[in-house]
Amino acid sequence: MTDQPVLLHRDGAVAVVTLNRPEAGNTVNMPLAQALEQAVDEALADPALRCVVLTGAGKLFCGGGDIAGFAQAPDASAYLFDLAGTLHRSVSRLVHGAKPVVTLVNGPAAGAGLSLALLGDVVLSSATAHFTAAYGFVGLTPDGGMSWLLPRLVGLRRAQEIILTNRRIGAQEAQAIGLVTRVVEAEALQEEGMALAHTLAAGPTAALGGARALLAAGFQQDLDSHLALEAARIAQAGATAEAREGIAAFVERRKPDFTERKPS
Repeated sequence: MTDQPVLLHRDGAVAVVTLNRPEAGNTVNMPLAQALEQAVDEALADPALRCVVLTGAGKLFCGGGDIAGFAQAPDASAYLFDLAGTLHRSVSRLVHGAKPVVTLVNGPAAGAGLSLALLGDVVLSSATAHFTAAYGFVGLTPDGGMSWLLPRLVGLRRAQEIILTNRRIGAQEAQAIGLVTRVVEAEALQEEGMALAHTLAAGPTAALGGARALLAAGFQQDLDSHLALEAARIAQAGATAEAREGIAAFVERRKPDFTERKPS
């Protein structure tokens, strides 16, 4: 294991971003937040990488913020503002980026770790994982986008309970309420997750990026505005090499090859 707090590994067209402080439960301090931002930027900027996987090293996915670091900061308020701002740049870029994101929750996720776990377009959870908001335990409020994304996934009423009471959510319940996509046995998580990521990477990534943008925009506008956006987006997609390949493959009754299509 290296001393780098975040690892970026290229597996073909898939970028695997791994939180790498297993001895500290992959908790978020400033070096990890900065390294995550760098890894995310690198993964999103590389045209050869078509899907991003986010996971953790060791037994935990991410235990949240590094509370010991908060305690040591001369000004906890200023430190938390800077730390959250750094982490939020990665959150925003992963959400708004064009590439699909798969989260592999290899173990417990708490605090900011829960926020990061929610980010995937597809979230696969180990059967041994569990989820806790945790902020109330230390007198803090959510960050990492939790208060924005969690109600959209599980509904406001459940999000209120999860955040305000800090009730632990087991993996099976997390699947049942829509917090994660699917629960996978721990020994199969990496293999199944990477197979999914490679499937997405082989797909029409520009169209997938457009679909991600539409799904995010749907919470912020009325139906008629959204219908207009859908019309504009599908027209834009129809002009791409991906669409030409997909339509031609359908007519010719063959499997499309989107990876060889050049951007239009």
